[in-house]
Amino acid sequence: MLGCAGPRLSDDERAFFRDADPLGFILFARNCETPDQIRALVRALRDAVGRADAPVLIDQEGGRVARLKPPHWRAYPSAARMAALGPPAEEAVFLAARLIADDLAALGITVDCLPVLDIPVAGADAVIGDRAYGSDPAAVARLGGAACKGLLAGGVLPVIKHIPGHGRATVDSHASLPTVSADRATLDAADFTPFRALKGMPWAMTAHIVYTAIDAAAPATLSPKVIGDVIRSSIGFDGVLVSDDLSMKALGGGFRERAAKALAAGCDLVLHCNGDRREMEAVLEGTAPLTPAARRRVERAEAQRQASQPFDRAAAEARLDALVGAPAA
Repeated sequence: MLGCAGPRLSDDERAFFRDADPLGFILFARNCETPDQIRALVRALRDAVGRADAPVLIDQEGGRVARLKPPHWRAYPSAARMAALGPPAEEAVFLAARLIADDLAALGITVDCLPVLDIPVAGADAVIGDRAYGSDPAAVARLGGAACKGLLAGGVLPVIKHIPGHGRATVDSHASLPTVSADRATLDAADFTPFRALKGMPWAMTAHIVYTAIDAAAPATLSPKVIGDVIRSSIGFDGVLVSDDLSMKALGGGFRERAAKALAAGCDLVLHCNGDRREMEAVLEGTAPLTPAARRRVERAEAQRQASQPFDRAAAEARLDALVGAPAA
């Protein structure tokens, strides 16, 4: 899965993607200007690989992680803000996700990297913070499930992240490699619980974190032990497993090595986000065609992406506003 440099494809990028033939793409704020521009970009990306169903991903969580912003798109509340509502939180989370799905489907975007199922603890880095639904595993699972239902009702696939749990990281994995030293029983009882509850979701994204109780030598993304023993076996996730961004500084080594190790560890797909051509070329050197198991998972996930259910957007916006307040103009 690759990113592009800007809001429009250059002829050179178009030729590069045609030859590279990635499974799909991810969009960032640098790629997003107006609805018509995004629709044209999504069409161009799919045309480049010759597949009208090529997955197009985005991180549209609400709160501070939103690639689509006003004035063209609604500002959505953070996970923490909705979780703080108490009993109405589940309804608010569903409505926000359903509205986000409506935004994305209108642009041709088919996969949203939402919900965050991480459980922050005291002393953790703020990279997760208010992106999380709180510190109670059962509540996080319930609210994360509501977000998944909202996206699926709008014809968009959710991505549960960052499996098996980023909440204990004391540094930002964008900048350096976090190490979590909690024992396995603690991780099983807390961090892994929301992922286990939502193991039937179509996609999940790995955490670039070392869990010393499982594999002290490699972060989850590059660890056969974490992916095989925890994500696939203990948690029981059998959907599409995509790495977090390979360009994050938590991972060492060259980009060819990062890609090859992630796939060898058990990731179905690797993700490179920043659109840097030289880095993407190196990533491609470390990749291979989808395995039969990965292809089955991708096809099964796509089968879960059904047509949008009937939806009154105005009523949904009014109800969300009643629950959390109208967004700032």
